[in-house]
Amino acid sequence: MANVNIKINGKDYSVPAGVTILEAAKMAGIEIPTLCYLKDINEIGACRMCVVEVKGARSLVASCVYPVNEGLEVVTNSPAVVKSRKTTLELILSTHNKRCLSCVRSETCELQRLCKDYGVEDENRYRGEMPESEIDRSAAHMYRDNSKCILCRRCVAACNKVQSVSVIGANERGFKTHIGCAFEADLAEVACVSCGQCIAACPTGALSERDDTQKVFDAISDPDKFVIVQTAPATRVGLGDEFGFPEGEIVTGKMVAALKMLGFDKVFDTNFTADLTIMEEATEFLGRYASKQNLPLITSCSPGWIKFCEHNYPEFIDNLSSCKSPQGMFGSVAKTYYAEKLGIDPKNMFVVSIMPCTAKKFEAERLDYTAVKGLADIDAALTTRELARMIKKTGISFKELADEQYDKPFGLGSGAGTIFGATGGVMEAALRTAYEVLTGETLEALDFTDVRGTDGIKEATYTIAGNEIRVAVASGLGNARALLDMVKSGEKKYDFIEIMACPGGCVNGGGQPIKNASYRNFAKDIREVRAAGLYKDDKALPVRKSHENEDVKAVYAEYFDKPGSHKAHEILHTGYTVRPKY
Repeated sequence: MANVNIKINGKDYSVPAGVTILEAAKMAGIEIPTLCYLKDINEIGACRMCVVEVKGARSLVASCVYPVNEGLEVVTNSPAVVKSRKTTLELILSTHNKRCLSCVRSETCELQRLCKDYGVEDENRYRGEMPESEIDRSAAHMYRDNSKCILCRRCVAACNKVQSVSVIGANERGFKTHIGCAFEADLAEVACVSCGQCIAACPTGALSERDDTQKVFDAISDPDKFVIVQTAPATRVGLGDEFGFPEGEIVTGKMVAALKMLGFDKVFDTNFTADLTIMEEATEFLGRYASKQNLPLITSCSPGWIKFCEHNYPEFIDNLSSCKSPQGMFGSVAKTYYAEKLGIDPKNMFVVSIMPCTAKKFEAERLDYTAVKGLADIDAALTTRELARMIKKTGISFKELADEQYDKPFGLGSGAGTIFGATGGVMEAALRTAYEVLTGETLEALDFTDVRGTDGIKEATYTIAGNEIRVAVASGLGNARALLDMVKSGEKKYDFIEIMACPGGCVNGGGQPIKNASYRNFAKDIREVRAAGLYKDDKALPVRKSHENEDVKAVYAEYFDKPGSHKAHEILHTGYTVRPKY
């Protein structure tokens, strides 16, 4: 692409033709503030925080949507620009709930930071009527508080453009404009899939996960409860963000130490049941592949994807793997095998999950197909962010903690389990096991790089023991929709499909530490950074194949007999429900 010559704040720059003023300024080391802008997702020029002066223009222009041209002269910080931005912030605050001290986004709120930067006081000159709003707490995974909404529409763009779920939008007009569902339905009444990508996009505290931390504190304090916790693969490369570690750094040992200090009776690794999932899912796939029935097999680890399928693609329900997710399998194993092993009544066992995913809260409340009738497999599912809040609330100096190890018998997880957290990881883990089962040979090259990376849709064909296996991977529900539509039309044919609800997989889950717009727009791709941490962890682990996990072998030997057994199906597998499309 050819370059054009422009001036920014009196200095000459050569930038690619077609980029916006916002992008050109960033290339020049100048950050223009934004609120509504998310690159490639929400480029609407609505909030007016990014306004700049352009020579020859009659008024200030929104830099996020104004393309550069030869000879353009821009001023990003003139008195008129600063005054305009400050006025915009004052107008936003005039209808904003300013109880910031207790807000879940205090100190990470983009509005709060800009008000501080521009010297905007809580009590400003624009005072008057406040819009009426109620907090929607109907959903299992989150709440919506429109008193803190700034109408940036980033959540709407994430739901519509990225996830293709499209259950929220701007309702009414003028002063009464607010974000809501059609016909003012509650979130629990529509086809929301609980993915939490709207939360990750929100710049303020208008959207957040349902906080279950007190429920967990209460269980830990109850002398009659045996409280155990599992941590998902992606949490180990996300939690450090909350405590000043470089993005993507592996903090497993410190996380385990913190959980033990919080008072959990046992701390286990979800990687263990990720390996268990592969044992069941690979067996299921090989059976279907041999019989050529209900192919393609589609993975079931992502509860957001499962709910999306139930709402939008019920014709694919028979293609879904019947395996519970690793979270669900862990709860099932804990309340059957482990409870029996310890001689504990499962009613007195309280199972907690630390997940990168808000949809895990919804999944935890699905009481169909639980291992113990009448008891939830999982009693509380917390996000990575909620764990960080627990650690901070109890005064634990996370950075100073010495690394500790997971407890036995569910503390051993393979590298295959670790990479579940990245898009393509479940597929790669399954292929490592399927190859050795089909061939009877040792797989030396363990990295299936064709299914790695952040591309929304990836596909590959592998020849294993003379069998041609066609696979596809999709992350982000918009990409899942595109892939499934191609399968429905007959344009594409696959044997095995992995789908993750969140773009990039669990590393970018709706419950991970939130990255602000500036980072998302111009810094490294957080999906790639965190995934790299998981692949690094995979390579460092002594066991990298699920079927070589000795603890998994022991559970089968002592309890389940073999993968796919009748008892395994009773405890480790599940079913699905057709749900309304809207």
